Amino acid sequence: MKNLKTLLFIGLLGSLFSCEDLEIDPQQSLSTELAFADKQAVEGSLLGVYSLTQEWEVFGSLPQVIADFQSDNVKFIGSFPTLQEISIYTTQADNVSIRDLWKAHYRAILAANAVVAFTPDSPDESLTTEERNQYVAEAKFMRSLLMFQLVNLFAQPINVGGEDALGVPIVTDAFSGEIVAYPRNTVGEVHDFIINELEGIVADLPESYESSAFTRGRATKGAANALLSRIHLYRGEWQLAAEKAKAVLDADAVYGLASNYSFWGENNSEYVFSIQNSEIDNGRTGSGGWGSYYNSAEDGGRGDTPFSDYLIAAYSDNDKRITNLSKENVNAEGVSLLYTTKFPDVVTHSDNSPIIRTTEVVLNRAEALAQLDGINNESLDLINELRERAGLDALNASDFADKEAFIAQILEERRKELAFEGHRRMDLLRNNLPLRPESDTYFDDSKPGQNRTILPIPQRELDINTGLIQNPGYE
Repeated sequence: MKNLKTLLFIGLLGSLFSCEDLEIDPQQSLSTELAFADKQAVEGSLLGVYSLTQEWEVFGSLPQVIADFQSDNVKFIGSFPTLQEISIYTTQADNVSIRDLWKAHYRAILAANAVVAFTPDSPDESLTTEERNQYVAEAKFMRSLLMFQLVNLFAQPINVGGEDALGVPIVTDAFSGEIVAYPRNTVGEVHDFIINELEGIVADLPESYESSAFTRGRATKGAANALLSRIHLYRGEWQLAAEKAKAVLDADAVYGLASNYSFWGENNSEYVFSIQNSEIDNGRTGSGGWGSYYNSAEDGGRGDTPFSDYLIAAYSDNDKRITNLSKENVNAEGVSLLYTTKFPDVVTHSDNSPIIRTTEVVLNRAEALAQLDGINNESLDLINELRERAGLDALNASDFADKEAFIAQILEERRKELAFEGHRRMDLLRNNLPLRPESDTYFDDSKPGQNRTILPIPQRELDINTGLIQNPGYE
């Protein structure tokens, strides 16, 4: 995706999107005009937004790895001090990985803001109103996705902190050279903003694109509805979560469950939205990236994030979600560890980043319907379709004592399907469950509402913006 147009955009406007630059020069003003001068430039600017989200700190694995090793899915055994402290709930506000994560998200948000602000007024008369609206809608989708990831990382879930808990700043202005001290909006305000944005853009997004890579790697109606389903699920708005999930699943010409687990690495109906990577165009090479973290040293990775014993115990011996998607390796100390094989490319990091899969949407609907109706046939059918793919027996209504047991089963299916994709942390917290089991050393620190279940506002941002308020426990 990062072609000549994108490189031109980044080269011309890179400093425009950096909060570190406190001044703007005439060349930056001119660059804004050039970046939206015609259709080709506008498309390049939009693709530049997608490109920025490939970065390690955005959808290149860091936030997703954090979500799994802060919870009970992954045993972090890496040597990075900044990640070690996150994994054992001793995070500090000067953590440079968190600093870079915050900065990279807002850099991409500012790039999206520029597309939203300047595309409607591009002087190119060949740009139709429909095209302008679509490009703006794509940028708004990416902005919403970025803000949602930020608020999940830096704020207490709404079921814990409520609507009025401090969230993250809602930034919608294109950078003009003047540094604005944005305050933190509340979690409720951030959610409302995202929901309104997504509802407003669905009509302007296509069902699909001519290119399979674009259908899976650019914003679509299905991607917007799937993200809405996730947000409503996190908010406990079950009816809306179920409806938005159904809207995606009804588009069965575009989306559908893969029949087996060979879909990894391919652009197919299993993917609703993914960040597209290739050997020459990816967010991180060397010591970072999905493949590097999740593969053993023997296979060329860092070996930092094997299965936890808790996750291994969750699977049946014949469950294809572990037998087909894992590999055992013995480390230098002679200890046998199990690693996922979802991201095999440890050299060039060409594996796409799975952001929303059809499987998640199926699980969203199953869970939402169970919350509404208790043990019900549709939810059973949905999870049994996943279990059949995994080589497991179907479940019956009589297998569950009550609604709570049924929902717990759906959450377990969700855990096993989406492991290593960055879902587990929020799935536990939004259900008022601790991130670690009671037998774990860090059980007390991992309970919902504890200070270090969320990340600190980076100290660097507090120093620059005195309007920001630090999260409790990090002062």
